[in-house]
Amino acid sequence: MKLLTVNTGRAEAVDYTDSPSGTTGIHKLPADGPVRVAAPGPKGTGASGLAGDAVCDTRHHGGNDQAVYAFAREDLDSWERELGRTLVNGAFGENLTTLGLDVNGALIGERWRVGADLVLEVTSSRIPCRTFADALGEKGWVRRFTRRAAPGAYLRVIEPGEIRAGDTIEIVHRPAHDVTVSVEFRASTTERDLLPRTLAAGEALHPEVLEAARKYVFVQSSAGKPGGRA
Repeated sequence: MKLLTVNTGRAEAVDYTDSPSGTTGIHKLPADGPVRVAAPGPKGTGASGLAGDAVCDTRHHGGNDQAVYAFAREDLDSWERELGRTLVNGAFGENLTTLGLDVNGALIGERWRVGADLVLEVTSSRIPCRTFADALGEKGWVRRFTRRAAPGAYLRVIEPGEIRAGDTIEIVHRPAHDVTVSVEFRASTTERDLLPRTLAAGEALHPEVLEAARKYVFVQSSAGKPGGRA
């Protein structure tokens, strides 16, 4: 398992983003040298965990629980075959393009050591948005990407460090539950009845997903009580 490329992007003015600034950092390219990765701060104030990487819409992106986005080269290759076009590393806005690592099968709370020092923890999946769809220029992209349920993973920084293309990736911790990135994605999008299952991941789960799961369970339990909602 290894890191093919570390990808960063600069803020770019476009006419298809919902970002208040009218800019996006989704167009990412492989970095030439090492990149420092550290926790960027809370969502809304912090941005990307990677030095030199722009996160322009901090309402929905960036922050400690979405500090790094990883996507497998194998999944890019699969989309290449389906779309009939070349997809370079970073084409989906991912910071880490991996090889030999089952990103979508990773467990929430799973920890990866990348290179000598960096330790990351899986928190959630990536939910496709308008900016992603328009940047790629594929008709019906959000629906197609969602149907595949192979969204790549967001990660938080446990131990900061420098990484570069070619670094090894080692899974150093796997939690004792079965909530994968793909399961969490389905729960957050098309199969809401899976939300209670995601609670097994506990506090490792992205706080917004954890809140949604708890709310879902509360509503469902209240509906079953006498006098509750039918």
